[in-house]
Amino acid sequence: MPDFLASQTHLHITTWVVAIILFLVAAGMSKTSKGRKITHMILRLFYVLIIVSGGALFITAMDYGQGMMYGFKLLAGLGVVAFMEMTLVRGAKGKSTGAMWIGFIVCLLIVLGLGFHLPMGMKFF
Repeated sequence: MPDFLASQTHLHITTWVVAIILFLVAAGMSKTSKGRKITHMILRLFYVLIIVSGGALFITAMDYGQGMMYGFKLLAGLGVVAFMEMTLVRGAKGKSTGAMWIGFIVCLLIVLGLGFHLPMGMKFF
């Protein structure tokens, strides 16, 4: 595994930040806009980058002795990606997206909470 994928969290955090910005931009665009489709396709590329970098970090994190907590974070992270995708697809089809937004926010809060709490995260206090 390449060292840049798992030695630090910078790549993973950067892809998450860009993906969330792209998601919010795409969600705010008109449903029939060509720009929304392009933004959505770029966002899907970032999903792949997030999953690859997150998988590499997950494998590295197994050395920290908190595998189950990192497993929960992995599942919540996959939930964030899934809810982002479902929100955009359901919105484009004109279906209700309220539950998808709630799922996105809940999973995002879980990921952020675990991310800051676990050993690879930042310590603010």
